[in-house]
Amino acid sequence: MAELLARAKNKIQKFTKGQRVEAEVLSKTESNVIFDVGGKSEGIVKEKGYTDAKELIESLKVGDKVAVTILVPETRDGITILGLKDAMKDTSWIKLEKAKQSGEPVPVLGKGVSAPGFVVDVLGIEGFIPTSQLGKEVAKNPQDLVDKYFKAKVIEVDKMNNKVVLSEKEISEAGDIALTREALKKIKEGEIYDGVVTTVATFGAFVKIEVPIKKEKAQVEGLVHVSELSYSRVNLPSDIVKVGDEVKVKVLAAHEGKLALSVKQAKKDPWEEVEKKFKAEDKVVGKIVRASDFGYFVELIPGVEGLIHITQVPPAVKLTVGEEVKCTVEEVNTKDKRIALGLVLTALPVGYK
Repeated sequence: MAELLARAKNKIQKFTKGQRVEAEVLSKTESNVIFDVGGKSEGIVKEKGYTDAKELIESLKVGDKVAVTILVPETRDGITILGLKDAMKDTSWIKLEKAKQSGEPVPVLGKGVSAPGFVVDVLGIEGFIPTSQLGKEVAKNPQDLVDKYFKAKVIEVDKMNNKVVLSEKEISEAGDIALTREALKKIKEGEIYDGVVTTVATFGAFVKIEVPIKKEKAQVEGLVHVSELSYSRVNLPSDIVKVGDEVKVKVLAAHEGKLALSVKQAKKDPWEEVEKKFKAEDKVVGKIVRASDFGYFVELIPGVEGLIHITQVPPAVKLTVGEEVKCTVEEVNTKDKRIALGLVLTALPVGYK
């Protein structure tokens, strides 16, 4: 008998707050849902937990299994209180993925405006509408949409990173979008366009180009990543470009409605002239732009850097970023885009032999 009791106890699951378990619907009313959670008593979703998950509950029927969250492992009455918030989110992610695939608009609630765009609540999940995906009229005063419901299209779903990106202008400017998509099909990788900078962000800049489509001209916006702004090292895109600047851009890719552009590749690569400008044993002057564990990078001309290896710097010599230094060219390797430099000492450091 003791052995049977021990086996029975082992089958009864013990819960902890926040634990997620699979549960089966035993019954449902207009105010609660009873679940079999494998414990010594049933679990229940009621009151606020019921209200918050009403949409999901309405789709459930007796016998359905769903992931529930343990809110209270056991009350004084021996009942387990459950929540369906996480299950609601799981369902929302599935709906969002389907909406992305079908192109069906989803209702969203405006939550707040930030510099990069607009934060919304979409099916209980925080979503984001980039400034570039707001329609012209909305973009004039996006604050008007805070605490208001409207429709948007899902353009990116990444559950692993809790990321949902939407577009409002795909709804409000459906006609313009159709022309833009036609233009994107016409754009070819490697083509050079004249463009205008429309937005500058920490990760790069958006540039608008015009593409002729029959008798019309479609305006298409693409992103120039910070790494594609200049052959020189860029700390902030705002150091290189500003809104309204006219720039030439090269098309890197046009795929799934996204346009990747490059400002630097629309220009001549400065490394093409390196062999003519620098030879071994040349004396050069450059500015230290970066320090690392293995040496100092020196910009010789915009877009071309050489390295003074740490072994070339006497221990007593202190070099700093921004300092101008005199160097000797020791080796030029245009294939790997490397120049080895030696430091020219203007005075012998103390203790130098």
